[in-house]
Amino acid sequence: MTSASTYGIKTVLHPVSDLAKAKAVYAALLGISPQTDSQYYVGFEAEGQHIGLVPGGGPQGMTSPVAYWHVPDIEATLAGLTAAGATVNEAAHEVGAGRLVATVVDPDGNVLGLIQDQ
Repeated sequence: MTSASTYGIKTVLHPVSDLAKAKAVYAALLGISPQTDSQYYVGFEAEGQHIGLVPGGGPQGMTSPVAYWHVPDIEATLAGLTAAGATVNEAAHEVGAGRLVATVVDPDGNVLGLIQDQ
């Protein structure tokens, strides 16, 4: 993979145990109110980054923050990463509005997120 195969890290999701408390902390840090605010997810758009708060780690069971790399072709990126030694943790799937997400685990156990927007 070359640097041209990614648009960079633009999304970071944080698992939180208390959504209301976490929302207040991140709003204070970022100096803005969330753009997405539900009982299942709170998201902030700040300086070209999306910061998401996921109660209880969400269905994917996150236990630490996950940085999501935005890519033009998620399947090709998954193939390249697995060929290089990563293991698919969460296969590519749509999460709404044509957005595909997936996660892999690198050889050291770090979770890497991938996002492809349609």
